[in-house]
Amino acid sequence: MKKKAIDAFNDASIKVPFIIPEITKNDKNAVLNALNSRLLTDGPKLREFESIFAKFTGAKFAVGVSNGTAALQLSLKSIGINYNDEVIIPDITFIATASSVFNNNAIPVLADVDEYLNISIKSMEKKITKKTKAIIPVHFAGKSCDMKKIMQVARKYKIKVIEDCAHAIGTKFEKNHVGTFGEAGCFSFYPTKNFTTIEGGMIITNSKKIADYVRTKRNHGLTKSLIRRYTQGYPWEYDVIEFGYNFRLDEIRSSLGLSQLTRVTKLNSLRRKASRYYNLKLRNVEGISTPNISDEDSCHLYIIRIGKKYKHSRNELYKKLLKNGIQTTVHYKPLHKFSIFKNKKIPIINLKNSNQLYNEILSLPLFPQITKKEQDWVINCIIS
Repeated sequence: MKKKAIDAFNDASIKVPFIIPEITKNDKNAVLNALNSRLLTDGPKLREFESIFAKFTGAKFAVGVSNGTAALQLSLKSIGINYNDEVIIPDITFIATASSVFNNNAIPVLADVDEYLNISIKSMEKKITKKTKAIIPVHFAGKSCDMKKIMQVARKYKIKVIEDCAHAIGTKFEKNHVGTFGEAGCFSFYPTKNFTTIEGGMIITNSKKIADYVRTKRNHGLTKSLIRRYTQGYPWEYDVIEFGYNFRLDEIRSSLGLSQLTRVTKLNSLRRKASRYYNLKLRNVEGISTPNISDEDSCHLYIIRIGKKYKHSRNELYKKLLKNGIQTTVHYKPLHKFSIFKNKKIPIINLKNSNQLYNEILSLPLFPQITKKEQDWVINCIIS
């Protein structure tokens, strides 16, 4: 009998996949119940999801959107980012952080990262010019940036802050949820995230002006929601003051999000437990550096650094683990190494840490239901 594959790409040789999304019976029932509704988008489940997510993060407002990239793009637009404005972002982040800047006709300025792969505040401040209008700190791997220092710099230079919280559902800084420090916080609910709506995202803010703006812009710029159009006056009587986008979050994904949100705290706790077990077993391995983990981290990723004293290079270790049925990857290739940054002549200056870290980092399998047996297999393959 052919062995059933457990990884997403149907590779039967994989013993420990990089990620397994947790979809429960309750999640499936929530989706089926939403499908039985006559209103499948821009409806009451979205409003409920937004309300509960705002409460979860401690924000005054939450606006659901189609994905995390849309959240970033709309948030930047809401603070007036436009042609030729400069927005400072870390060199190591997913491409969406940069594309959201490009899609607003602005210029991403690359800052170096620190030892935690978060934006280097020293590098960030050096990159500020008269054209700098915003900073996007990315709470990398579920560990918060130092928002106290970032906000001090932002106030000093009168710069706006949009937080990229794609990795950071449940992450806190000094007891406050990330995304509540700047003008807005942007979340992704992609399948690899700490909880998922398959595709989807959320913007949180304490500004009613920003919330109203992104709520309108996500729906083509229409001044009335779908419900208001069919319950208040003539359905066709709405205005469009400014063109918008089709960035809505539908009822099916909102229902899945509501179901997943009920247990995200538990899921994050399981991630921290698994991360600390890795640390316990790997921290004394020569040449391997393990991450610092606090109770405020959501542990979206578990990333080790492979130093010169380890017996293999990072790429050699990747191949060895894969040969033993273990999926790993790198988060991420530095932005400055992509052709588009060279083609657009984006300055690539003083990115020493990101260049070094890119050759050293490796993300190990991490998901809430990972077993100690699976982790031990990973650990033994690294140690042996």
